[in-house]
Formats: sequence, C-alpha cells, structure tokens
Amino acid sequence: MSAPDDAALIAAAEQAMARAYAKYSGFQVGAAVLTERGGLFLGCNVENICYPLGICAERSAIAAAVAAEGAGMRLARLAVVAQMQGAPQPCTPCGACRQVILEFGPDAEVLYRGGDLRVEHIVARELIPHAFTFRSP
Repeated sequence: MSAPDDAALIAAAEQAMARAYAKYSGFQVGAAVLTERGGLFLGCNVENICYPLGICAERSAIAAAVAAEGAGMRLARLAVVAQMQGAPQPCTPCGACRQVILEFGPDAEVLYRGGDLRVEHIVARELIPHAFTFRSP
C-alpha cells in the first residue's frame, strides 16, 4: 500500500472527526496519523463533563498507533481537522498534543487547516520550538 497523499490523509481525519464525542463544546476534531512503518491510525476527540478528563483527537490517534506498533512507533505524518455545527474550522494541535507529537515524531509533517481553511504544512518541531525534554544526569 502506498502512503496516502494530503487529500487522503485529510479525508481519513474527516472520517474520524465524524465519530467525535463533542457533547459539550460541539467542536468535533479528527486526526489521522501515518507511522514510519506505514500504519494509518485514526483518532477523534472524546469530551467528558469533567473537561480535564477528555482526550484530543491527535493523542487518541497516537495512542492507537502505539497500541498497535509498540513503544518504538514513530510518526511520519499527522493530519488534524475540525468542524463546529458542520462547518469546517481552522485547527492546529493544542499545546499538550504538540508535546506528544514531538515525542513520537519531531520531524513528522503536520497538516492542519489554517485561518483561511486551506491545508497548511509544518514540521512538528516547529510547532513547539522550546519543548520540554528530560535528560537524566
């Protein structure tokens, strides 16, 4: 199977977005991740009445990839899309998702809809230039 192009990766994220549980905000988010091994994994946001207990689409997809491929999973590409009341919305990964994306793919290509709703591309490390790292003594 060949790697999905931009349109196919966005379409996969849109399929995941349709499954989002956004009962409280109405802001549905979907993500599709392509791993370096060629695996394609989807995730959607799952809200909870106690907001900190929800999970973002990007972390949901990354968790699915790790569950399938193990701790050595590495991201090649990630697409994130969002909508509210059926209308596409601009959406970049939140800070927590940026940190998790960086953990599994600092050189991964991240696709998202910008302010004009066109698909933008950025390298993961550019999303969070001063990311937290832990170095043991």
